[in-house]
Amino acid sequence: MIYVARNPKDVTTSLYHFNNQLPFYSKPSTFEHLFVDFLQGHLNYGSWFDHIKGWLSWRDSEKLLLLTYEELHQDVHASVKKICRFLDKKLSEEEISSVAQNASFQVMKKHIIEEQEVRPVENMEILNTIIMRKGICGDWKNYFTVTQMETFNKVYQDKMKGLDQDLFPWDQC
Repeated sequence: MIYVARNPKDVTTSLYHFNNQLPFYSKPSTFEHLFVDFLQGHLNYGSWFDHIKGWLSWRDSEKLLLLTYEELHQDVHASVKKICRFLDKKLSEEEISSVAQNASFQVMKKHIIEEQEVRPVENMEILNTIIMRKGICGDWKNYFTVTQMETFNKVYQDKMKGLDQDLFPWDQC
């Protein structure tokens, strides 16, 4: 299994945009509303904290590769090599470079937009816009107030206590 974790502050921000634009999700009236729901775990998929801690219990297993969105973003070439080692798949440097190039946010977004006409899915343009919004790390800084950041950090520290403080590179991107 390959598990990709993402900075929960960016998850909160993306979820806010995602929920506000898809008709089958209940729409938060404000970012603050979704922020509170996220911290309390009142989401369609439950608590982010419980979810990630459940997967982290497997992190020492040779059957799980734990990656972060941030490390993929920082060095996709190195991440592709790490995935190949995990899968015991040998690729040439040229193949690794091709995978890295074609796994970029810009290329994947372009492919989805080009392919949307052949997909018989109603409202596909909405899905393309939402699922492939920005593809950046740290967008939460454009949405969180200082108070929200402080509150989030306190909840995060409480819910994630006991884990290695250097486990995630949230602020390196």
